[in-house]
Amino acid sequence: MSSHQHHCHGEATAHDHDHSHDAEPDTGLQDSLFGKVDIDKVWCLNESAAGSIKTIFKPWHERLDTTQAVQSDADEELIIHVPFTGMVKLKSLFIWGGSDESAPSSLRIFANRDSLDFDSIEDAEPTQALELANGLAEPAEYAVRTAKFNSTRSLTLHIPANFGGDQTNVYFMAFRGEWTELKETPVISIYELNPNAADHKVSNETLPHHSVS
Repeated sequence: MSSHQHHCHGEATAHDHDHSHDAEPDTGLQDSLFGKVDIDKVWCLNESAAGSIKTIFKPWHERLDTTQAVQSDADEELIIHVPFTGMVKLKSLFIWGGSDESAPSSLRIFANRDSLDFDSIEDAEPTQALELANGLAEPAEYAVRTAKFNSTRSLTLHIPANFGGDQTNVYFMAFRGEWTELKETPVISIYELNPNAADHKVSNETLPHHSVS
């Protein structure tokens, strides 16, 4: 496992409060990537209710809402795939599963790995792995090694365990970073370099006639 780095609950709260005047008005979170997640293409493996994963990407002011959540089904593991609408330079993420034993205890993050499943993810090397804080009353911010997430189109997040519950709950997830729009691939015109003489026949009627005396 990679070494871990995270900002605990108190640090995250203080940071957001001190810089609230710089925050995006729709989320209350500076450098928020809220609205840059391609919600229609988000998916989750082992969620107990199909599509519930989409409900955890909430505006900042709804971060403590526990009426909407994703809950694991067969066991405590979850795989969450999060595509973005552009290219992202990821700085940190927020995740919160409540303060009880059903909250995630660790997180393995994979950048630009779109096809991982439970058969392949166990042996895959994560871009970064984090140990998550226990007993939090609200979301905490966890810094990532930005150099490893400079050109991120999607994240696959593996939650392998919780703090002892039969099922894992996640109420809120958010990301901070820089977003860049992806330009569409330009149409490249291919010009004719070697004209085919057969394609350029000229009628005899248009050719000049020269009389020979």
